[in-house]
Amino acid sequence: MKDVNRFLSLGTYAITGVSRDPKKFGHVMFLDLRKKGMDVVPVNPAGGIIDGISCYRSVSELPSGVRGLIFMTPKEQTLSVAREAISHGIKDLWIQQGAETKETIAELEKEDVNLIHHQCIMMFWKPNGVHSFHRFLKKIFGGLPA
Repeated sequence: MKDVNRFLSLGTYAITGVSRDPKKFGHVMFLDLRKKGMDVVPVNPAGGIIDGISCYRSVSELPSGVRGLIFMTPKEQTLSVAREAISHGIKDLWIQQGAETKETIAELEKEDVNLIHHQCIMMFWKPNGVHSFHRFLKKIFGGLPA
């Protein structure tokens, strides 16, 4: 939980792979985290505006105040985006389920980063509803990070 708590205390975040499609989880997650008070900005190669917020085209364009990155990228893009983040000075990385591969995790574990994976940010940032229930189940069955 130390790594999770560190991540959750950073203050400003970006989500890479935010979809414009309101039915996709990346879009839903972005809106929900903002609604719950997380200071988060979207990253999508198309740029533009998502839900009234300026969308950055790449991690390299993010302002220096962004300290944590949440990945909703297609898994084949996650490692290259993570390397871009590290080069940009972002060392706190949260890879959502489905955005990772074993190879990506193995490569990033060699880096000097705070890496969180196999956990859903929705179960840790002011969880409610189904995410609160999932967190409860993980706690009972030992699936929460140590």
